[in-house]
Amino acid sequence: MKRLANTMREMIAQEGPITVERYMSLCVRHYYATRDPLGAAGDFTTAPEISQMFGELIGLWMLEVWNAMGRPAPCRLVELGPGRGTLMADLLRATRLLPDFKAAASVHLVETSTSLRQRQQAMLAPLGFSVEWHDRLEDVPPGPTLLVANEFFDALPVRQFVATERGWCERLVGLEGECLIFGLRPEPEQALGNPLRLGDVLEWPAASVDLMGSLARRLALDTGAALIVDYGYWGPAFGNTLQAVKKHAPVDPLDEPGEADLTTHVDFQRLAHAASQQNVRLHGMVPQGSFLEILGLGARASALKARATPAQADEIDKALARLTERGPKGMGELFKVIALTHEGLEAVPGLPALSSFS
Repeated sequence: MKRLANTMREMIAQEGPITVERYMSLCVRHYYATRDPLGAAGDFTTAPEISQMFGELIGLWMLEVWNAMGRPAPCRLVELGPGRGTLMADLLRATRLLPDFKAAASVHLVETSTSLRQRQQAMLAPLGFSVEWHDRLEDVPPGPTLLVANEFFDALPVRQFVATERGWCERLVGLEGECLIFGLRPEPEQALGNPLRLGDVLEWPAASVDLMGSLARRLALDTGAALIVDYGYWGPAFGNTLQAVKKHAPVDPLDEPGEADLTTHVDFQRLAHAASQQNVRLHGMVPQGSFLEILGLGARASALKARATPAQADEIDKALARLTERGPKGMGELFKVIALTHEGLEAVPGLPALSSFS
């Protein structure tokens, strides 16, 4: 932490304040390169770590879509930001229902962290699938693709602009003594127009928009589908959603750069609009809880409980409740699901067609 904080202070002292986008990029890169952030001993817990049921249902979703695609072989099974490999491992176990899928699928993990790659390799090696690692989606070989991204887009850096009397001024990270502080660029960003209310914060997810455009182009050209699960909203909206979590508790985003999980809420409307510029179909958006229930989460929980001990059955009930919990802070409602597919795939399980982006 001290190395990154000192590097930032030296950089700002020499070059001047940096954008929130650059600050996030530096922090996130350092954070994932230096730790396993998941689980009770880490900073946050994702849905695959809560229960095997999450990954299993995603695996069944992939099988249904692969069938609808005409069972292409080979097929690239891709995950963006695969964490410990838990989601992919559970997903692959579920795909055993169709033995032909194993012969057709090659697993491709987009992961830059060396330590997490090692965890993923240990998790997936016993399953017998061909696995390759890549730094970028663009490095995955072309071909029919099935992709999943769970809690990936929220960690991509965003620019922030604040409505002032001068117009939309970009939010920056600077120095006050030895402390990192937020400030504003003096000159407004003319391309954003005039703000309606002073103090509004506009987040521009350039990295997410670029990635979504690349993904859509790939699916339009090579066929396939992408399933995206993350916490966020359907814009347009104003507000500062930059947040940091350490040891499962919120902390100041500037206090310990690179030592906390730094994220923003995903604007799914912007993702959908970026994808819609290509020849693809969009499906969703629905809350995670509703999506999992449609896929059969309740039935899967009952099947697992039928051969569980009382203590295990209690844990299954707790996981079921957590994955589907309603309310603004409940995982079942806060997290949303969308999918995009090549034009020939008109329907996917659990998600309605999305025809409007306004």
